[in-house]
Amino acid sequence: MGKGRLEAFSDGVIAIIITIMVLEMKVPHGADLAALRPLIPVFLSYVLSFIYLGIYWNNHHHLFQAVRHVNGHVLWANLHLLFWLSLIPFVTGWMGENHFAAVPVALYGTVLLFAASAYFILSRTLISHHGKDSTLATAIGRDAKGKVSVVIYALAILLSVVNSWFACALYVLVALIWLIPDQRIERNLS
Repeated sequence: MGKGRLEAFSDGVIAIIITIMVLEMKVPHGADLAALRPLIPVFLSYVLSFIYLGIYWNNHHHLFQAVRHVNGHVLWANLHLLFWLSLIPFVTGWMGENHFAAVPVALYGTVLLFAASAYFILSRTLISHHGKDSTLATAIGRDAKGKVSVVIYALAILLSVVNSWFACALYVLVALIWLIPDQRIERNLS
């Protein structure tokens, strides 16, 4: 079957997730700049999550540029990814509202870890569907970036109990690693 509906649905879900996140930011009751101060942690968690969702949207787009068609396994693997991404507004809000406390930061990392695992499963499902010699398989290769990300997430989750700010710094590090779109797929398509 064609991939168009899957891409359109995924784009729509990610757009809704971002909309839900921004609606969670409540307007302050004061009219001066000091009224914004309590919202700083909420805003910082929103920015980080917005970047993550942008990274997933961008890389999902690149992933499906190298795909010709999909099957039922791919549809389910994609829904698995969207499930974990849909939890980002909840953990973002909880983390921001609680000023980056250890447990919310750990749960935030857990959602990121499972989203990364779901993305890995999706890419492997697509490779299985298109073959080990496909453009996608060649482009993704051993996926060192994806594997390193999972290790950093796991480390950050463990460290969040000791120092939640260090854990957040590791989440930012993974975002920085992925901020530039995946060039492997673009190179193999051109």
